[in-house]
Amino acid sequence: MPQKTYIHDPRRAAAERRWHHLDAKGQVLGRLATKAAVLLRGKLKPTYTDFVDCGDFVVVTNAKHVKLTGAKLEQKFYFSHSGYAGGAKTTPVKRQMERDPRKVVMLAVRRMLPKNRLARKQLVRLKVYAADKHPHSIPQAKAN
Repeated sequence: MPQKTYIHDPRRAAAERRWHHLDAKGQVLGRLATKAAVLLRGKLKPTYTDFVDCGDFVVVTNAKHVKLTGAKLEQKFYFSHSGYAGGAKTTPVKRQMERDPRKVVMLAVRRMLPKNRLARKQLVRLKVYAADKHPHSIPQAKAN
């Protein structure tokens, strides 16, 4: 009788999702976004497979208290274009933080994920809140 080898089924790993809580108060935006992107992709799991959505849920609170290093608050801009002539828009990070700080964190995490359909599915599991209150019940043993 031939010896059976264990074959890992990556799609089964997607069913085991955890919830992680990241507090953005006093944290640098890029380092926070890196942690969130790694958790969303599931790269810390032993069952990680790049073509399977096996990541976890991530809740980021206190987005309005995130820090930007250097002179990024005055010098960094978000650029968008409508596609029409003269349709370029630039928004300074300082103004975006005043309007909606959740978008700053969301864009930082989104740009650290790969540019494909799988990343769009993973980004749905990112929940960002400006204050410290959130409606999700996260078990304490699994909170980061």
